[in-house]
Amino acid sequence: MKKLYILFVFIVLLTSCVGNDKFVLRDSMGKINKVMVVAKSSDWNGNIGKEIRNSFGEIMVGLPQSEPILSVSQIAPNGFGNMMKVSRNVLIIGVADKEQFFVKNNVYAQPQTIIYVYAKDNDAVVKLFKKHEKEIIKTFIASDISMTQNVFAKTKLDDSQFKTLQNLGVSLTIHDKFNKVDDTGEFLWLRHHLTSGIAKTGSNNILVYSVPLEDETQVLDSIVAVRNRIGKKYIPGSDPETMYMITEEAYMPFTFDVTIDGKKAYETRGKWEVKNDFMAGPFLNYTVVDKKNNRLIVFEGFTYAPSVNKRAFLFELEAIAKSMVIK
Repeated sequence: MKKLYILFVFIVLLTSCVGNDKFVLRDSMGKINKVMVVAKSSDWNGNIGKEIRNSFGEIMVGLPQSEPILSVSQIAPNGFGNMMKVSRNVLIIGVADKEQFFVKNNVYAQPQTIIYVYAKDNDAVVKLFKKHEKEIIKTFIASDISMTQNVFAKTKLDDSQFKTLQNLGVSLTIHDKFNKVDDTGEFLWLRHHLTSGIAKTGSNNILVYSVPLEDETQVLDSIVAVRNRIGKKYIPGSDPETMYMITEEAYMPFTFDVTIDGKKAYETRGKWEVKNDFMAGPFLNYTVVDKKNNRLIVFEGFTYAPSVNKRAFLFELEAIAKSMVIK
């Protein structure tokens, strides 16, 4: 009887542990914007791998150097063992008895996103992947955004210390490596000095401000003019009279429709430069339509990091921008 009781307690404890991820799942590993593809080598070297590399390898707009949207690595199914199963972003793809496309979270580790793509032959696999490729990319990026925001939340700056955020009624999840450059109550500029590798002379920057909403149909066309006006007023070069930030005239920015805090917004990616100077880099601008308060809330991030890839720096700014909450 005693042995049965001990066995019963053991089963209850085991069931409790299995039912609670924090007792079972390991911490996931992997770089931001990187996906591990689990596929047979023959598939990876054939049309399936070619389609994945072409899709994930599409060049991200707005960067001075050519960088892909997502980086990929491949491993064969028989190599997808315990060590590899802690990868954060995983695409499992190949031939199977029936067509399937589905997403699972926190299967072997947390946080983790695994996307499964199966079909009956190689051509069908490629077709199914192409059908869902935008959703696949969006899912992996959203997963990395959420993970990054959770990391930043652990060292989040207190919004109440910034007059501009308080006056605008805006909250952002900004990590504590950012320091104040300017905070007028109408305009906020924060800077994170980059301290590692060749980028140690560079910086990541955040700007937050608002402008009146005069004509919603003209918002898209006014984004560049607004940022140029703000740059001239607040972002000077070594000679404030003749040098200030502008949108690079030789490069046309790209703008996309997005949603921030449930509100219509525009995401603009392009390049900035300092007029009459040699400083330049990429920027990421979110212009949020706040109809309730008849205004546009603008979050802009820009990076200065000469001679190094900048995708990761822009992604950090994107994660912060998408944490915006407007009261």
